[in-house]
Amino acid sequence: MIRVEALSKDYGPVRALDSVSFEVEKNQILGFLGPNGAGKSTAMKIITTYLAPTEGKVTVDGLSVVDHPIEVRRRIGYLPESNPLYVDMRVDDYLRFCGKARGMEGSGLERRLAFVVEAAGLGKVLKKEIHELSKGFKQRTGLAQALIHDPAILILDEPTTGLDPLQIIEIRRLIQELAKEKTIIFSTHILQEVSSTTDRVAIINRGRIIADGSVSELRHQHRDGRPLRASFVAPRAEIESRLQSVVGLQDCRVLGESDGAVNVSLRGQGADFSRHVAEVARDSQWTVLELAHTESTLEDIFIQLVQKSGEVTAHA
Repeated sequence: MIRVEALSKDYGPVRALDSVSFEVEKNQILGFLGPNGAGKSTAMKIITTYLAPTEGKVTVDGLSVVDHPIEVRRRIGYLPESNPLYVDMRVDDYLRFCGKARGMEGSGLERRLAFVVEAAGLGKVLKKEIHELSKGFKQRTGLAQALIHDPAILILDEPTTGLDPLQIIEIRRLIQELAKEKTIIFSTHILQEVSSTTDRVAIINRGRIIADGSVSELRHQHRDGRPLRASFVAPRAEIESRLQSVVGLQDCRVLGESDGAVNVSLRGQGADFSRHVAEVARDSQWTVLELAHTESTLEDIFIQLVQKSGEVTAHA
């Protein structure tokens, strides 16, 4: 449904996207991750025809975003990060206006309006002017306008911004339900949202894709970087000091103390890293209650990849 090939975008001397390529299949949810300024919003604006690429090619349902922008827009529902709304309009009037702008009318528009109001949970604010709404309800209104014309593709830039935990769960369920018949790209800074919602993850940093795959595939690819959880019975200051001598140590954090033991999370490089930790504990005559690798979270993988890509860029 969406194919991005060697996409680049320059803002004067600044290259915001640098030869980015990825595909999104029909009825697939792609989570788009990256630090602020990584290029996520720029890529989404090009896919939705709001920006023109400097180089490369983007097709949506087989149509070029440069050659057929109007046809592409008909297929896409877009919730931008800024969520522009006509704040002096009532919610129902605004959604009807968005539907009519999409060529909808009559009973078809009213049926679709009823669906998006229910789906986005807007029933109790339908007659309110948008400027009266909380940030969460404004975000829901933006999501409803993206759905009003029943598009085949949804592009959602930070869709859960401003929502409380219960609302986030509701939107997550809605996205998963919509994916049964729609193709969805959404960006978020909440990594848990990606783990629980998406089929695939694309991580972008400094304008380049640095990882692309399912969460399980990324965990498998980066299993050597899994954090090591340890629990030692020894003075905390001694533990913190002597662990700094472990060969390959990259990060050491004390998680807390319980029942006389000090719990530590360590990250290091090299196949023998855990053995080196065990040797320090043995030589220091600490009692070892636990020493085991934990499952990498998406946050762990994200931090590793972003730091690594930053180092590569700096050295280049």
